[in-house]
Amino acid sequence: MHNEPLSSLSTRIKQQRKKQLWTLEHLANLSGVSRSMLSQIERGKANPTLAVTCKIAEAFNISIAELIEEPWTQPLIEVVKGNNKNSILRDDKSAFVQVLTPIHSAENIEFYLVRLPIKGELNSHPHVRGTREMITVQTGDITVISGSDSRHLTTGDSAYYQADQNHRIINDIEQEAILYMITSFENTTKPN
Repeated sequence: MHNEPLSSLSTRIKQQRKKQLWTLEHLANLSGVSRSMLSQIERGKANPTLAVTCKIAEAFNISIAELIEEPWTQPLIEVVKGNNKNSILRDDKSAFVQVLTPIHSAENIEFYLVRLPIKGELNSHPHVRGTREMITVQTGDITVISGSDSRHLTTGDSAYYQADQNHRIINDIEQEAILYMITSFENTTKPN
C-alpha cells in the first residue's frame, strides 16, 4: 500500500538535505536522529514520530509545518532571517554568499546576497544548461565575466548573463562590493 503523506515527507527531507549539501551522517549529528533511521525515513521505509520529525525540522532550522509543506500548513508570508547561519553558503576571504530564498522553495529561482571584499572574486563553474543569472550592484564597482564576454558595472547597474558556462564576478575597487544575485533555472531542472 502506497502512503502518500509518508512518501511526500520522505521526499521533502531528502530534498532539504541535498539542498544543504549534507550527508546523512551530518543530518544525524545535527538532529540527534540515527543515520540508519534517517535513511529508512528518506526511503519511505519508516514513518517518523512527531518527536523525530521535530528534531529533523530543527536541524534544518525550519518549522515542522515548513517540513511537512502541505498547502494548509504554509504561512502566507515566509521570512528568511538574516542571521540564519544555515543560509550562508560561503564565507571566506574571496566572497560571502547568503541565500535569501526560503531553503525549501521549489521554485526555479534563487535569490542571493553577495559581498566581495577588496580584490574578492566569485568564480563559478557552469550551472545546468539554460541557467541565467541577474545581478544588481548595491555598492561598488565590479566586472562580470560570462564565457568570453565581460562587462564593468557600478553602483545601481544590473546585468543578466548566461550562467551555464564558466562565469566570474570580480571586485574592481578598494572597498567591499555588495550585490544581489538571482539565479534562474527557467526551462531547466533545478539541481537538488
